[in-house]
Amino acid sequence: MRRASRIISLPASNFIAHASSSTCAVNKHSFTTLTAQQNHHNLHQQSFPGDFLKWGSLGFFRTSSFATGFAPLKPKPLGSIIDVERVKDRSAEDIASAWDDFHLGRGHIGASMKANLYHLLEHRAAECRYFVIPLWRGGGYTTMFAQVQTPHMLFTGLEDYKARGTQAAPYFAVTYYNEFAESKDMVLIRGDVVMPSKLSDSEAKWLLETTQSFYVNDTRYKLVERFNRQTHDFEFKDVLQALEIPNL
Repeated sequence: MRRASRIISLPASNFIAHASSSTCAVNKHSFTTLTAQQNHHNLHQQSFPGDFLKWGSLGFFRTSSFATGFAPLKPKPLGSIIDVERVKDRSAEDIASAWDDFHLGRGHIGASMKANLYHLLEHRAAECRYFVIPLWRGGGYTTMFAQVQTPHMLFTGLEDYKARGTQAAPYFAVTYYNEFAESKDMVLIRGDVVMPSKLSDSEAKWLLETTQSFYVNDTRYKLVERFNRQTHDFEFKDVLQALEIPNL
């Protein structure tokens, strides 16, 4: 993901290693348990979108109580963040730059992407909502479970999801704002790290851009399709290879 003052044409595809004091290596056996049993069952349940909302009404206000998984996130429409009428005559570049500056250092992630890429993400996510992303930390990686239900995207730890299912608290919540999609060919993106003890801002930024890349890149999207549609044929090592992460 490039700085939002330069609108994203394609999310970053190269893996960035983020150092962390807590290192966790996820073995293939624990991952296979989810994909072959719990995930395969969930992927074909139409009731799952309702359970998805149990993670809270998506937005940006984080509270200490929510970190325990009980307090909801408060919705935050675009009009409560910026004056839409005031900026509608500004260029896409100016809006994206201001959006980026507003979120910088505030515990949130601000970005933007081309409207056509968002529509591609939206279309593909409607068919394949779930994926797993390995997050490198020092000498190992921890696996994150992503759920994409546009205009929202949620991330939690795979181990937490395996233990608590849809009751697992999200580490990171993302909202896409398409108010400027037609007029500016731009979609604004805002992410909130709701559990900073689990995920740093830099890790959240990397997760966002990397997950986007798996949905808008044709080659990478084949792995997403396999995870959602041919679960038993999915190999986690293929994701590691795509991100150039060592297969521990």
